[in-house]
Amino acid sequence: MKLFSNLRSRLIEWLPAIVLIVALLVAWEVLVDVMDVQRWLLPAPSVIATEISGEFGFLMKHARVTLSETVVGFAFSIALAVILASGIVWSRTVERSVYPIIITSQTIPIITLAPLLIIWVGADMRSKVIVIVLFTFFPIVISLVSGLRSVDQEMVDMFRTMGASPWQTFKKLMIPAALPNFFSGLKVAAVFSVIGAVIGEWFGASAGLGWLMKIAGGQFQTARIFAAIVVLSILAMLLFAAVVAIEKWSLRKYPPTAKRVIRLGES
Repeated sequence: MKLFSNLRSRLIEWLPAIVLIVALLVAWEVLVDVMDVQRWLLPAPSVIATEISGEFGFLMKHARVTLSETVVGFAFSIALAVILASGIVWSRTVERSVYPIIITSQTIPIITLAPLLIIWVGADMRSKVIVIVLFTFFPIVISLVSGLRSVDQEMVDMFRTMGASPWQTFKKLMIPAALPNFFSGLKVAAVFSVIGAVIGEWFGASAGLGWLMKIAGGQFQTARIFAAIVVLSILAMLLFAAVVAIEKWSLRKYPPTAKRVIRLGES
């Protein structure tokens, strides 16, 4: 009964977005039919749906490749961002030496590096993972640094007064305080990771949805391109939803600051 109530509330919450999407699809279908637009130029939603249903297994085969690249690259990006952010917060030397490099790296169009990565490391998964990391680590680093520095200095002093070690302060105060900012960066990076995987596949791959889009574009198979875009959108939304679910679990696991102070002496 509770599950049904939750599903109903979710449906009501998303109803305006669903109605808008359906209205846009209907308008798209009607306009393409009325204006007699050629399928190779702009296929109707019904044609795209037929392409997805008819080539579902084929699309899922390439979706698995893109998803594996995305997950691996996203995981590496999180690990790199956590290391960099922790170093920046704890060491002024690291901040002065690394932070400018991180900022400067974002001024370089990452899409221009993809062909070079193919030359340097080959056209296997490594090049796609590097592209994904370059796309995603920046928002995670910035949000995590901001979160770690958002801790009230009075709370830090209170922890020290109660005899907390630097590790206890970091674990019980700074990490929980940084979680909202950290997950904000993760949600942005989750979407960027799919984009990075596609761009990596454009320049060097033999499988994946990005590669499929490139091949279909050369053959004017526009419906297949849109079908791949739909699958990519679903992958991005699933990854985003996974981050949101982990965020909710993490925020429940770590209690408010006041409770952390009370429980400090328990560990």
